[in-house]
Amino acid sequence: MKKTILAASLASALFAQTQAANAETIGVSMALFDDNFLTVLRNGMIEQAEAMPGVDIQVEDAQNDVARQLDQIKNFAASGVDAIIVNPVDTSATEAMTKAAQEAGIPLVYVNRQPINVDSLPDNQAFVASNEIESGTLETFEICKNLRAAGKGDGARAYVMMGELSNQAAVQRTKDIEDILATDMCNFIEVIDKQTAMWSRDRAQDLMTNWLSSGEPFDAVIANNDEMAIGAIQAMKAAGIDMASVEVGGVDATQDALMAMANGELDVTVFQNAAGQGAGALGAALKLAKGEDVAQKVYIPFELVTPANLSSYFSKN
Repeated sequence: MKKTILAASLASALFAQTQAANAETIGVSMALFDDNFLTVLRNGMIEQAEAMPGVDIQVEDAQNDVARQLDQIKNFAASGVDAIIVNPVDTSATEAMTKAAQEAGIPLVYVNRQPINVDSLPDNQAFVASNEIESGTLETFEICKNLRAAGKGDGARAYVMMGELSNQAAVQRTKDIEDILATDMCNFIEVIDKQTAMWSRDRAQDLMTNWLSSGEPFDAVIANNDEMAIGAIQAMKAAGIDMASVEVGGVDATQDALMAMANGELDVTVFQNAAGQGAGALGAALKLAKGEDVAQKVYIPFELVTPANLSSYFSKN
């Protein structure tokens, strides 16, 4: 009996050692915890890690501070994590992050926001996101079609809300809008003004309130994300505007946006698979930590969401 117990104890100890040897620790620096879309992305990574024995994920909030984020990356490297995942605060400031991970010899995966050096990443670094060329394009073309269908094809007017201008997604989504509005199909839409609301619902509400005070007639609000679209909707409702008379579009298909669409307030959004991006980033990080090959750009498709297909998206985010 004693031999059996001893053998079982040894086996248990060996198993624990094997598990420890195979354990992977991933450090994650998120640009901001207080963001609906990024919360879904973060939770996607955490849930994926919890379902994988031996995977430990350490998630930190950069609080929209570039210097804090760089320090987090350096601290992860110093603590000996097996890989690092970064959702960048400022996509134009990622070269220092790439260099810090490279010098430490630790794999790094950027998620959701494209780093400025995406085409020259080291072999053990990658980028997981959705192709932003699709996002603003799908949103704007659908708004264009809706305005034509509503008989406003002889001179519609729109406001454009942009995200943080240091962020590649905001730059690309705004370019998407401009490219679609330059086409023969949609060049009847005039942009009255475009300003940044920093991805924020509150700032968008303030911006829309300012625009409304000018008294300019308008037919649409095209926002770089759902939070800003919702902020614009709140300002318009407070001003007594009939939401059926205005086309409003966003990007991300967050739960709040889907509810706004169900209530007849939001006309268009674009599903960006936050949980899928998070899981994809974690998978890439684990592969790179094991020395396996990973495509340096992994794209998860955007999907157009309208009232016609709304019901199938409530369970996706």
